[in-house]
Amino acid sequence: MGETPVLRVAAKDLLPLAETLKAKMGYAFLLDITAVDWLTYPRPPAHRFEVVYLFRHENFADTLALKVAVENPDKGVKSLTPLYLAADWLEREVYDQYGIVFQNHPNLKRILNHLQFQGHPLRKDYPTEARHLCTETQEMWDELGPKVAAKGYDAARDNLMVLNLGPSHPASHGTIRTIVALDGERIVAAASEIGYLHRGFEKSCENHTYNQIVPYTDRLNYCSALMNNIAFVESVEKMLGVRVPDRAVFIRVILSELSRAIDHLVCLAAGLLDMGAQTNYWYLFNPRNDAYDFLSRLTGARLTNSFMRVGGMAHDLHEGWAEELEAVLKRIEKGVDESLRMTAKNRIFNERVQEISIVGAEEAVSRGFTGPNLRASGVPYDLRFAAPYDYYDTFDFDLVVGSVGDTHDRLMVRFEEILQSVRIIRQAMARIPDGPVNVDDRAVTLPPKPEVYRTIEGTMNQFKLIMEGVKVPAGECYHAYEAANGELGFYIVSDGSGTPYKVKVRAPSFLHMQAYPDIVTDYQVGDAILTLGSLNIIAGEMDR
Repeated sequence: MGETPVLRVAAKDLLPLAETLKAKMGYAFLLDITAVDWLTYPRPPAHRFEVVYLFRHENFADTLALKVAVENPDKGVKSLTPLYLAADWLEREVYDQYGIVFQNHPNLKRILNHLQFQGHPLRKDYPTEARHLCTETQEMWDELGPKVAAKGYDAARDNLMVLNLGPSHPASHGTIRTIVALDGERIVAAASEIGYLHRGFEKSCENHTYNQIVPYTDRLNYCSALMNNIAFVESVEKMLGVRVPDRAVFIRVILSELSRAIDHLVCLAAGLLDMGAQTNYWYLFNPRNDAYDFLSRLTGARLTNSFMRVGGMAHDLHEGWAEELEAVLKRIEKGVDESLRMTAKNRIFNERVQEISIVGAEEAVSRGFTGPNLRASGVPYDLRFAAPYDYYDTFDFDLVVGSVGDTHDRLMVRFEEILQSVRIIRQAMARIPDGPVNVDDRAVTLPPKPEVYRTIEGTMNQFKLIMEGVKVPAGECYHAYEAANGELGFYIVSDGSGTPYKVKVRAPSFLHMQAYPDIVTDYQVGDAILTLGSLNIIAGEMDR
């Protein structure tokens, strides 16, 4: 699996081995859980289903995969929820998509597909033409009720108010529903329902060539679409064993860090607007608009750029790009400075966000937090430092870490990370070399247009790549990328054809949202709105 070692373990040994990995071997971080249906694979193993667990070591550089063959999906495997808080929703997703049961899971039910959905869509024999209408609302009392009882409350006796926050409300930051039980303004218990934007990303990937998937990645975290593009194509390039030219690497770094800055600007602007600080919204949103103007001139699109290709990118930078980008960077710095001058020492702001929804370091790791939300809890994990890629180890920038893990730290870490991204961009602009932006390999990249129009070989080359796609060697790979919201990972299984056999996205927002109902409990409704903004949940990435 690329650079990730794989251990195969019997189902009966899974829980004891996971306990050993966590307690004695330092694998404290459960990254993801998924499954593979080998039904139509050219050389399938003995068992049709296999559950795949991805762990990261406490040094944050090493990863490990466990594979468990599933003899009977209805009996499945044991749940890891006693060991890792992150396992709850991850196991529910595998059950929802593959129908594999996790024994002793506290509440095993669907999570991305609605409760009236029939079948399990990521099974290879699922009829893709099937349609399942949702006509009933999920009450969510099966999740909320036990939490209310555990706090010693009785909803009727204590006259608790049960209220929906979302899914159709600007403060829900996307189509996300959280049902809360209130004692006055205080949240006694909460439970979240997601999946409103689930559109079968991973199923769609199985029916498209690798380059055709790039536009779908735009729709994951659409606030920093280019980072999704880059993370995906670099995963495929890793499987191909190709390395793009240095000029392409530096362009990717520049666009990644600009996307990170844009993403954080949106998070901060929306979060501050939620608490009524509207002036800050314009200080931060206007430079974001300027950055989109730059991306529009470069890629032809403002939001969903579809600019990257396996083996490079659509085309080189345009004439005058450096001057335009420097002007954008100055506007970003000015906007951040103006906003910080209004908020950093503002008593109202600090009282609204300090000591609210605290997530300690150990809890953050157990919940699978990554990115700014994990660093805000005091955990110094950033893939650009822990496992450098794209020459990040040669750039001079700081790792931004919080100390408390509250709403304040989650916002302030993002403010500082914007400035660090600006530092990286300027260094990359000064160092960017000349040269091509695509690999010189006609099995991977399209031939030049004059060659296509004037030679039969060029025409056939383009036809084969467009119709059949880039042929990726059979195998599997997990590749992680430090995206704006945290570790964005792609687990890809190839059967040697031009379309992937399986694609699984490790979406940071999915795990961050899982924590939300618990970390807003015992706080006010107004606090919960600001907490959601500070987590920067992007529904397109979370629901896929």
